[in-house]
Amino acid sequence: MTFYFTGIRSFPKLWKSNPYLGLGPGHAYLSLLLKDCYGIRNYKWFSLKPMSPQNTKAMNLLIAKARYVRKRDEGSNKQVSADSPHLFAAGAAKKRSEMNPQSKDYFRPPVRNIVQLPTKPLNSEEWNKLKEDFKGKTNFENWILSQMVKYHSSIDVAKSVLAWVAANNNGVIGYDLLVKYLYLCVFHKETAEIIDVYEIMKARYKRLESGGYTLLIRGLIHTDRWREALLLLEDLKKVIIPSKMNYNDCIQGALLHQDVNVAWKLHQELLGHDIVPMLETLKAFFDFGKGIKDDEYSNKLQDILLYLRNNQLYPGESFAHSIKTWFESIPGEQWKGQFTTIQQSGQCLGCGKTVESIHLSSEEYEFLKERIMRDVIDGGSQARG
Repeated sequence: MTFYFTGIRSFPKLWKSNPYLGLGPGHAYLSLLLKDCYGIRNYKWFSLKPMSPQNTKAMNLLIAKARYVRKRDEGSNKQVSADSPHLFAAGAAKKRSEMNPQSKDYFRPPVRNIVQLPTKPLNSEEWNKLKEDFKGKTNFENWILSQMVKYHSSIDVAKSVLAWVAANNNGVIGYDLLVKYLYLCVFHKETAEIIDVYEIMKARYKRLESGGYTLLIRGLIHTDRWREALLLLEDLKKVIIPSKMNYNDCIQGALLHQDVNVAWKLHQELLGHDIVPMLETLKAFFDFGKGIKDDEYSNKLQDILLYLRNNQLYPGESFAHSIKTWFESIPGEQWKGQFTTIQQSGQCLGCGKTVESIHLSSEEYEFLKERIMRDVIDGGSQARG
């Protein structure tokens, strides 16, 4: 592993130090910061302190021996270089390898973890045995729960890990372990466990990181306490702008619990942040509006269709089915939708009409060109106050 120096104190004095014994008696304290060149922020401090001149005779004797050894080595190096064959002579590489044999341990393969994920809950003794068999350098508890998250292990097995950790830590379970367990609860939609973890986190932490908020919001929307997900969204707003996923979960929860006004309010708030909604969010509004005779709701859905058109957002097949079903379900109207293909000319094979092209026509291009030249390039009269 390669290291480089990033900071040295008393750098000029470094060259005045004794060449054999390091720093001289009068040398100042020297600090070296070594940084791993592989990009990992693994800083290590190394300190060199001046030697105390308690025994001057012994120090002089060591200096004399060091000089003698150096002269002897220089003489032997000269002799070897004079008598040895050329660096690229035949057989030189083999001789060098024989003179400098490498340890077999250098090529030892890395140790692999032989711990397998259990398929049933374990007791404390069994978890202790697994931890003893663990060969990794990372924390075993974090590693085993990360593997459970990766392979979506059952809640009962993960719960036995937390019980074992709590028994060994006076009932305390770390935040990282709670978040990993919460992920499994949300994945398996274990609402009772989600609420339990939520109560623990609410009592222990005043603020969570964004990942914790996201998991709790997604988990709570499927419970009777779904409105508390909206409170978590408000807490998240105090720190950052929530993601489109956070808004999607809250909108889905509001529609799931029949609170349409909250859903539309969150939708407008999302657009106010200039965030493009997830197509899944827009699809939920159409799914909720099936069979509803409400002009205001219908107008808002048509606004969504215009939003898709103006922003060139193309719904997938599932979303397209939802739009088709909504039109056909409007009470008192006779809409009929079908899937079709568009010819190269833009003509629809279903209704025969020409679909609006996303490309500019020559007239539209000239109109846009004139507007840009007049309003952007020229800028109009600069003398007007």
